[in-house]
Parts: sequence; C-alpha cells; structure tokens
Amino acid sequence: MLKQIIDIFELLDAPSASGAVVRDYLIETGKVECEIKRATSDKGATDFIRITIPGTNGRAGGGDAPTFGIIGRLGGIGARPERIGFVSDGDGALAVLAAAAKLGKMAAQGDRVAGDVIITTHICPNAPTRPHKPVPFMDSPIPMEIKNEWEVSKEMDAILSVDTTKGNKILNHRGFAISPTVKSGYILKTSDDLLDLMAQVTGKMPHVFALTQQDITPYGNGLYHLNSILQPSTATEAPVVGVAITTEVPVAGCATGATHLTDVEAAARFTLEVAKSFTEGTCAFFDQDEFAEITKLYGPMDHFQGNGKGTS
Repeated sequence: MLKQIIDIFELLDAPSASGAVVRDYLIETGKVECEIKRATSDKGATDFIRITIPGTNGRAGGGDAPTFGIIGRLGGIGARPERIGFVSDGDGALAVLAAAAKLGKMAAQGDRVAGDVIITTHICPNAPTRPHKPVPFMDSPIPMEIKNEWEVSKEMDAILSVDTTKGNKILNHRGFAISPTVKSGYILKTSDDLLDLMAQVTGKMPHVFALTQQDITPYGNGLYHLNSILQPSTATEAPVVGVAITTEVPVAGCATGATHLTDVEAAARFTLEVAKSFTEGTCAFFDQDEFAEITKLYGPMDHFQGNGKGTS
C-alpha cells in the first residue's frame, strides 16, 4: 500500500490540505462514497471526512454481513504556524485514508470485502498544541465529544482506532502495536484473531500495549490518558481496539519529520486485512459468551464511558 501512503501523504503535507482535496483523490482513484463536514470553534477549524466502501453483502445493499469501522484519531495533521510540515500526530489520519484509498481501488477493480467498511477521521493542517509529559501533545480545534459524534457511527459493529502513540515511555519499539479489546467499560483479553493477523502482516511476533482504566474514560475528567486512541470506546457499545503507531523513544505529537511511511503502511495494511476477515465472519474482537459471563458476575461497567460522579 506504499503508493496510497505516499499519495495521501503528499496531499496532507501542505497548508492547503482539506477534506475536499482528499475526497477528490479518493473518488478519482477508486469506488467510494464520501461525506465532508466542516467544524469550527474558537481554536480553529477542521474537516471531518466519512468514507464508505459498500461490501458485497453489506447492510447498505440489503445484506447481513457486519459493518466494520476504522477511525483515524489525531489532534491535527499540522501545527501551523508554530510548525511547518506534516506532524507525527497525523499518522493516524494518513493510515486510515490510505486504507480507504486501497479499499476503494480494490472495489473499483471488483475486489470487494463482504461487509460495508466505514472510515472516518478529520483533516486540520493548523491545529494548536498543548503541554503534556513526557513530550507535548497536539491539541485539537474541536472537542472530543464532537469528534466522537462524527467519527463513531452506530452502524459500526467493531472498530479499529488508529493513532500515533509515540509520546510516552511504555511503548519502546518502532512499528505498531494493538490494545486489548475495550467494550462497554471493560478492558477484555486481547483478541487472538487480531494477534494472528498482526503476525501475518508484519512477519513478526505481535506487540500489545498496556491500557489503564483511565485510558478508557472520557477526556476532560482530569485523569491522565495515554492519548486519545481509546476515546471512541466511550461513545459506542461496539468493541474497540487501538492500533498504535509507535517508536522506540518518546516523540512529540507536534514533531515534524517523524513519520515513518513504512510503519504507517504496515498499520494501514493491518486494518485492511482485519476489514476482510471481520466482515466475512472469521475475526472476533471478543468472546461473546465470556463477556456475558463477566457481566453476569460483576455487573455492567458502562459508567466508565461517562464523565463520573459529580460532573455534568
């Protein structure tokens, strides 16, 4: 998928980057449905983009194959005027938009996956930054609840959330890692099917990154979060798995020249393989019987999807 990665990178690595520019490329090179929404605040503006690739047996066409969601999480693809160029934080958007381009091209050539695939992210070439330890975070012009409202669709039966995850000390290899499955406030065991697909794509032993309970609570509650990679899990009952694009040392989200295209390509290729397998019913994100049993034993945990006691 390097061609799609390079093409999308060239579109995003510019102050003129926008949802319309990406939409035109996707429609020109493949068979996709694309919707754009402009959102603004006192911090700036961004273009939300939602891309749908209908499946051969997808619900959009009256079929019953499950719908798969891929979300690119980020604050922005650029930090202009403070920084010139594509920032590390944009890798999640780059990965999922390249996956959309590849799936669209496949569909145009007759290679369609079984179920519908919905891919969402946002495109902001001039996002603000904010302090964070050990390295600065990219901020976003749009609050998290608005992002979740646009990017998390009720049609998605399972979600991969792709995010640059370099500004920390717990991930120490270059490439990508996946999280355990998160569903309705529970951190569940890591999916064996996803581990197998990761090994298949990379040719290496899979990497899994640690999650804490704080990471799966909503932003804005005053708790420390690794980053926003699992924020979609606060807005859906569907199982969510994070796909973290990683480095050996902490790298700031606002750093430029820090995007390793081959690592982003591997993460994008993983999302595509999961899309194939999940929509045809051969990849499970979690064990449904075990989830029913843990809920029976310990009760619902969906209160962790809310803002907590004493908050509005």
